[in-house]
Amino acid sequence: MGSKGTKTDAELEEIRKRKLKELEKEYFGEPVEVTDKTFAQFIKGGPAVVVDFWAEWCGPCRLMAPVVDGLAKKYSGKVIFGKLNVDENPATAKRYAVTVIPTLIFFKIGEPVDRVVGFVPNQQLEQKIKSILA
Repeated sequence: MGSKGTKTDAELEEIRKRKLKELEKEYFGEPVEVTDKTFAQFIKGGPAVVVDFWAEWCGPCRLMAPVVDGLAKKYSGKVIFGKLNVDENPATAKRYAVTVIPTLIFFKIGEPVDRVVGFVPNQQLEQKIKSILA
C-alpha cells in the first residue's frame, strides 16, 4: 500500500481489473451494464464483444432488448454483451459517433469491426456475430 494506508493507482487499477473479471463471470449469459468509466476495459474483456447503445425512452431499444438478451444467453462463453445507456454515458456514445439508437457495435479484440443501427432481426445479428467469431 501507498503512504498512510492509501492504495496506489497501480493497486487500484489491479482491484478494478479483478472486480471487472468477477462481474463478467457473474453476469456471463446476460448483458453487463457498461459506463463511460468501464467501457475501455470492458471491450477488451474478451475476443468478441457486442455493446448495445440504448436509452430508456427509446421504443426500438425496448424491442431490441429481448433480442440482445437471447443472443447473450445463446452465445454465452463465446461473446460478451454489454449495454450502455447513452443518456447516462454520453462521452462513449460521442466517441463512437452513435447518433441513432439502438446501435450495436461489434468488437473483436477491443477494436470495433461492425455495427448495426436500428432494430434488426435476430438472424441478421447472428450473422454479424458469426462473422466476428470466424
